[in-house]
Amino acid sequence: MAKDIKNISIVIVEDHTIVRQGIKALVESIEGIKVLAETGDGREALDVIFKSKPHVVLLDIAIPGLNGIEVASRIKKEHPHIKVIMLSMHANEEYIFQSLRVGVSGYLLKDSGIEELEMAIKSVMRNEIYLSPPISKQVVMDYIKRIEAMEKEKKVDKNVFEVLTPRQREILQLIAEGHTTKEISKKLNISVNIMDAHRTQIMEILDIHNVAGLVRYAIKAKLVD
Repeated sequence: MAKDIKNISIVIVEDHTIVRQGIKALVESIEGIKVLAETGDGREALDVIFKSKPHVVLLDIAIPGLNGIEVASRIKKEHPHIKVIMLSMHANEEYIFQSLRVGVSGYLLKDSGIEELEMAIKSVMRNEIYLSPPISKQVVMDYIKRIEAMEKEKKVDKNVFEVLTPRQREILQLIAEGHTTKEISKKLNISVNIMDAHRTQIMEILDIHNVAGLVRYAIKAKLVD
């Protein structure tokens, strides 16, 4: 594929309709780019992306169903050639670290202009990492040092992406979003008994034994905004 910005296909994942339409308008104003699809739900996003196979996904970090980092992680495992640019209102170090760890190619702040959006897309299509200028160089250096230290010590600080399976993370997010056991069972097409078993296992793994504690953990782990 040519590295310049020609015939680039994009999927937009953003749960706020007005914001999504604004992003779409900006993207379509850039010559050589085509928006294949758009959605505001994390679970639906995976179906859309895996069917359309775009070159680039513009992905909101805080979306319902499955959060952006979880969606990005699954995209990179199933289709590593698809470039993911995370969209966020926050220049939060932990968000950035988690995004980079799952393999995103860019982290773009939502107040960026069209020139920066175009630059981000061009950069990831050249297999480069793009971070919005407000994200300090020190953040990147800290990330590199953290990864090097982990590799050197042959251990990684336990976080939600390492101690829980993708299905368990999905259920934890839905619990934190306020869905009932019956609602989650229906959404995931599993029985209430299986759902209860998943929740019990999650609580045992995390050593958290009430829903309020699970919600606090999910917020701290950035599964929900």
